Amino acid sequence: MAFDVSIITLFPEAFPGLLDVSILGRARGEGRWSLDVTDLRAFGIGKHRKVDDPPAGGGAGLVMRPDVAVAALDSLDRRGRPLIYLSPRGKPFTQAMAQEFAAGPGLICFCGRFEGLDQRVIDRRGMIEVSLGDFVLAGGEAAAQAIIESTVRLLPGVAGNETSLEEESFSDGLLEYPQYTLPRMWENEPTPEVLLSGDHKKIAEWRLNRSKLLTEARRPDLWAAYLNGQEIRASETDDEHD
Repeated sequence: MAFDVSIITLFPEAFPGLLDVSILGRARGEGRWSLDVTDLRAFGIGKHRKVDDPPAGGGAGLVMRPDVAVAALDSLDRRGRPLIYLSPRGKPFTQAMAQEFAAGPGLICFCGRFEGLDQRVIDRRGMIEVSLGDFVLAGGEAAAQAIIESTVRLLPGVAGNETSLEEESFSDGLLEYPQYTLPRMWENEPTPEVLLSGDHKKIAEWRLNRSKLLTEARRPDLWAAYLNGQEIRASETDDEHD
């Protein structure tokens, strides 16, 4: 069964974009996932297809109208798919979230613009607000593509090498270890000797140690969570042995 993705946007020409190249494009061609795009402007009000109005209470910018947004949302067959609203105030997108989405039937992504979407739509339709990080984009299209790519590549048969997915950054709570390839000597810097040893146990230990060092240096938040998880697992193991 295909993983079905629906997009609602004011800029349908932005899709499929990067979602149609490399492994994602090939997987879509093979029917592993599908993509349909709905033009929000088609549900606009009046001759000029108006989709927004000034914010209640005053202020700069425009807010996307609830009647227009809901008309577009309700035109789609949800089929158990979560409704994702791309928003800088949303829950930070993570690899764990991508894995959760990939285990489901698909996604419906609403790409916001202007000052955002009327809150009543978010509340009444149970939309999940998701953010790529602590920054603001002009609209949700780029964020939607990133989330879809991150999710779809986890579907069975899309990436091709399931083992590589297990060793990626965030899969075990750590950043991925450094990678090396040919030539063995480049600009007077050699490939680490342990990686050429053929000793798989030592290689695994080296990679884990490098992952730990990188995570501790670059992402203290992830490092703290990793250490906490290790403590919990150790405690659970001790309880089992008591």
